[in-house]
Amino acid sequence: MIMDRMASAPSPTGGTGTGFILVVTGPSGAGKGTLLEQLLEQRPDCVFSVSATTRPRRSIEVEGREYLFLSHDEFLAREANGFFLETAEVHGHLYGTPVDPVDAQLRAGKVVVLDVDVQGGASVRRARPDAVSVFVYPPSLDALRERLEARGTDAPEVIAERLNNAPGELAQMSHYRYVIMNDDLQRAVTALVAIHDVERTHRKRVF
Repeated sequence: MIMDRMASAPSPTGGTGTGFILVVTGPSGAGKGTLLEQLLEQRPDCVFSVSATTRPRRSIEVEGREYLFLSHDEFLAREANGFFLETAEVHGHLYGTPVDPVDAQLRAGKVVVLDVDVQGGASVRRARPDAVSVFVYPPSLDALRERLEARGTDAPEVIAERLNNAPGELAQMSHYRYVIMNDDLQRAVTALVAIHDVERTHRKRVF
């Protein structure tokens, strides 16, 4: 029996076993997206959960890759029909995680990666208390401002709003199981991959 269980146990780089949600949160500009790109590349058992949003699509974004872009009315209609695992209003726009794709991937033994804001992170933790939560934060607010300005995707007033919201978001850090300061990209990537690996091999997921 023990050998049978060991034979079916997951490895950090893939295989079978119990899937789980890995929810990654932090202020806009903290570098979550870059870290998750590296995680998905290095760990093939991870799948990215594509969220839905009512915010306008940026020129570099592709429908169904970064987000599902919905009108406000479409979003509300789907929310009323139980389409989402969690929803939040962030910077004046609605965001939500479709629940069916998440559950399908969990049943397949995958690690479902969610890139959400602090409101979404709190909603996921309430809905799925077994989710693994990670908070990514910048070394300083000045560094956050530099990153938001350098990526060149937001108007100055949007950047100002996000910087204004950042202290309140950072105050939620204590509610997360893991925290990663993204001051050095490679070190932060190593930390996130290590979190995946230790959670993937947790006893409750193996046996």
